[in-house]
Amino acid sequence: MAPSRASTPPLECAVSDLTLAVGQLLRRLRSANPGGLNLSQSGVLARLEREGPMTTADLARAEMMKPQSMKTILAGLQEEACVEREPHPTDRRQILFAITRKGVDERKQRTAAKREWLLAKLEQFDSQDVATLAAAIPLIRRLGDSTLS
Repeated sequence: MAPSRASTPPLECAVSDLTLAVGQLLRRLRSANPGGLNLSQSGVLARLEREGPMTTADLARAEMMKPQSMKTILAGLQEEACVEREPHPTDRRQILFAITRKGVDERKQRTAAKREWLLAKLEQFDSQDVATLAAAIPLIRRLGDSTLS
């Protein structure tokens, strides 16, 4: 028999509730742009747009995933003409991946769809709820910026 919620320590309840809430919000945001880029692809395009051309290994490290998984993501983005290969300026053995104009446009379209959905939902909240949510953003950001260890 699972322990009752009343006997579960408050921190464990908060972890469970936050995990469920963030997961549900991410699923809703993903559904706001059906068919477009997935979360991993969008993350890679955002990083390339922000930081410039990168190698597969550098992208994998930055996105905290295995190089093989990053290769699959980059292959899909290249097939969709969202990224292109460039020669490395100092090491001919390496290839850099850079975002294309189409990649920038696809990412902006996905971001706009998510923002529109979220804005429409938040407009239904009262000002106190919006202020509470806004106050939690720095904490959520700090959690997201934490390293896994």
